Amino acid sequence: ATSNRQVENTYSVGVLPMKAMILAAGLGTRMRPLTDSLPKPLLQAGGKTLIEHHLLNLAAGGITHIIINHFYLGEKIEQALGDGSAYGVRIQYSPESTRLETAGGIVKALPLLGQDSFIVVNGDIWTDYSFASLQPVDGINTLARLVMIDNPEHNPAGDFNLGANNHLQESATADSHALTFSGISVLHSNFFKDLSEEPRPLAPLLRAAIAIGKVEGEYYTGRWFDIGTPERLRELDAILSTP
Repeated sequence: ATSNRQVENTYSVGVLPMKAMILAAGLGTRMRPLTDSLPKPLLQAGGKTLIEHHLLNLAAGGITHIIINHFYLGEKIEQALGDGSAYGVRIQYSPESTRLETAGGIVKALPLLGQDSFIVVNGDIWTDYSFASLQPVDGINTLARLVMIDNPEHNPAGDFNLGANNHLQESATADSHALTFSGISVLHSNFFKDLSEEPRPLAPLLRAAIAIGKVEGEYYTGRWFDIGTPERLRELDAILSTP
């Protein structure tokens, strides 16, 4: 991992830190009735909302310009977080009048994200991952870098295979093993080149880029939770609330 001192030194010579996008436009259907009147990112664990944990973690890693997309009850997210100054960050919002799914939402937000690399984080995970360690991709040989984790109980087969050269593969080889995509990534704007703004999932784009060897993986072994059910939210709350 890159130390904070190294990050500060990098920024001091004129390289700006990457922007980050938190994906917060989901419907949260699996979390009902908790999400009947509240968007999923505003559910609480350990005394803070899920999205507040992200904001504080990103700020601690030197990532202070954050874009948040929203669709379902999005006005409540804006009311809760404001301009981000309470968390030491600057927030811009990308509201969606039609749910655009992951890739479509990123395409819509590209004018805010810029022409280089940016971080994307799923709004419905919790992790102690240090965002200061994330590095840009070149947008030519590498279009994306995904943070991969050991397979959780709800995804035992994993998503992609991580090879010895840190490139992700769809099929297993002698030097690879299957891992789960954590929902944390660095993507380059070139990854979405010439795509129109319409509902579009991210997975097919990732698979196409993996097939031509342009997606890297990073293996993370720290704490991570996918808040996919009320039970997992209660489990995380119990862990974070324990002194």
